[in-house]
Amino acid sequence: MTGHETEGNVQRGSFHVPGFRAAAAASGMRYKNRLDCALIVSDGPAAAAGVFTRNRFSAAPVILCKEHLAASRGTARAVLINAGIANACTGEEGLRRARLCAQHAASVLGIAPEQVLLASTGVIGPQLRLEPLESVLPGLVSALRPDGWLEAATAIMTTDTVPKTAWARAELGRTSVTCGGMAKGSGMIAPDMATMLAFVATDARVTSDVLRFWLGEAVARSFNRITVDGDTSTNDTVLVLASGAADHTIISDPTSSEGAAFGRVLTDVCLDLAHQIVRDGEGATKFVSVTVCGARNRERAARVAHTIATSPLVKTAVFGGDANWGRIVAAAGRAGVDFHPEGVSLYFDNVCIFRNGRPVEDDDVEEKASAVFRQKDIHVRLDLGEGAEEDTVYTCDFSYDYVKINADYRS
Repeated sequence: MTGHETEGNVQRGSFHVPGFRAAAAASGMRYKNRLDCALIVSDGPAAAAGVFTRNRFSAAPVILCKEHLAASRGTARAVLINAGIANACTGEEGLRRARLCAQHAASVLGIAPEQVLLASTGVIGPQLRLEPLESVLPGLVSALRPDGWLEAATAIMTTDTVPKTAWARAELGRTSVTCGGMAKGSGMIAPDMATMLAFVATDARVTSDVLRFWLGEAVARSFNRITVDGDTSTNDTVLVLASGAADHTIISDPTSSEGAAFGRVLTDVCLDLAHQIVRDGEGATKFVSVTVCGARNRERAARVAHTIATSPLVKTAVFGGDANWGRIVAAAGRAGVDFHPEGVSLYFDNVCIFRNGRPVEDDDVEEKASAVFRQKDIHVRLDLGEGAEEDTVYTCDFSYDYVKINADYRS
């Protein structure tokens, strides 16, 4: 197992998870001469859990995943993903095609259809083309291998510029387990999920209930704490599968020491994937963490942080290197949280530019703040001065290229 980048305990690049194989293929469904579909298969029944978009126009694969996870009581054997056509807003015909796709994959793999989960990404509206997917399935199955995750991550890209993978190990009792995954996402990214797909696998032995519990916690700390452009998609899907190949006692209590250790490594991997999505945001040139601290509770902190992080005026100022603190405090003020303005302070990295509701009167503060905004990584910290809770949202700047990319996405 190799990783060409690391962030804390998490590594990026090629990896494998005991009990799983992955593969990629080029179907030509929409893109030409590139990988555009991926398959993940568990060697045996795996515990499975998912978190999905809250968009009322949920795509057909989202509906199918929910049905299959319920029918299989939280188990799965395979995940089939296509890029290029989202199979969203396609009505009953789109759902019929999704079911046929799952049935065909199940037939090739020799498993029950409800053990197959689907995910799609791409243009909203066109019907999924079954023939290209069906034609590459036999080859996909024969190409499955333990270290096929990086190619699979490449196959699910749309406007992404780089594949996104992350993996880490953790000790559960005396047993080392692996948690690794891949994600795609670059635009239409906002809290409550986004136009992103993420697939995580682990060899830990956990029940479906434990998997659901910690996936919810991990998503709350990662994928629901990022925004590129404030838009939430129809296809958002995060799936986690656990093969149970590791040699330790099964974890049935999420709050046990082993359960908590599993939760930490799952969250670490999800957070790293989420950071990679923001860094690869459409047209992005800078990565920004917005922390709101000194709040009475996390919900208040999160609401203010989200408002700042999604503000187009804040994000364009970041792109221009303009340390425009007025845009940030104005965004905080319209977040719908009843804090007292006279208690608020604002920091760019460690530079305090606004203290107790007033700008800092210092001849050097503007230049120091501007120097922070010229960096590629920027930390904005707003202190509400009312309590001890905090939350962080991760975002990027708005550049000219974001408009260019999205102005002709379908052409």
